[in-house]
Amino acid sequence: MRELFLNSTFFGVVLTVGAFVIGGWISRKTRFPLCNPILIGAGLVMLVLWGLDIPLEVYRDQCRILSYLMTPATICLAIAFYEQLRGLKGHLPAILIGVAAGTVASLGSVWLLCCLFGLDDTLTASLLPKSVTTAIGVVLSEGSGGVGALTTAVIILTGILGNVAGPLFSKLFGLKDPVSQGVAYGTASHVIGTSRAVEISGLTGAVSSLSLTLSGLLTALFYSIFM
Repeated sequence: MRELFLNSTFFGVVLTVGAFVIGGWISRKTRFPLCNPILIGAGLVMLVLWGLDIPLEVYRDQCRILSYLMTPATICLAIAFYEQLRGLKGHLPAILIGVAAGTVASLGSVWLLCCLFGLDDTLTASLLPKSVTTAIGVVLSEGSGGVGALTTAVIILTGILGNVAGPLFSKLFGLKDPVSQGVAYGTASHVIGTSRAVEISGLTGAVSSLSLTLSGLLTALFYSIFM
């Protein structure tokens, strides 16, 4: 049985999609913030891989087609931005300032913690781009001597944390304005956070899409300064 899964071309894809569907079903049934489809799906995938003793490299190779779809899926977020373009024009200065402040705060806090715990340049380079999309973060990390795999893991964890904890923090700090919520999700937790912002409202999703794009550009600009 294990050999069948190891040699299957579509096992990884079926496992990933199936785990996400199950996670979505549990999320809808419980309506509990921690029951996030991505979080549940990731846990189920890890359990199956561990139970069948399937190497991560094999699973990653089987899911390569899903990795190729990440870029066009990210680009499709521009649709929500275009639909809300007229309403966004009046908020552009606030969005730009918010994204800039969030980007500097993200890079600065990671840099300070790395200095505080005495981490070397390799780990610092790997952890700094935690709040941008994988396509940008890995390039920045590896270009400065970081570990791409570690950067990918940190980016995914950051996105899941933002997706799960975003509503809780919004309620805790009284963040009710859709523009403010969009800036927070897009700047702090990139695409995964934006998927939650889209569920809140069209305007929140559009602002989050714009914010994750601006955050990626600003991170690329400020990254070398912190390194």
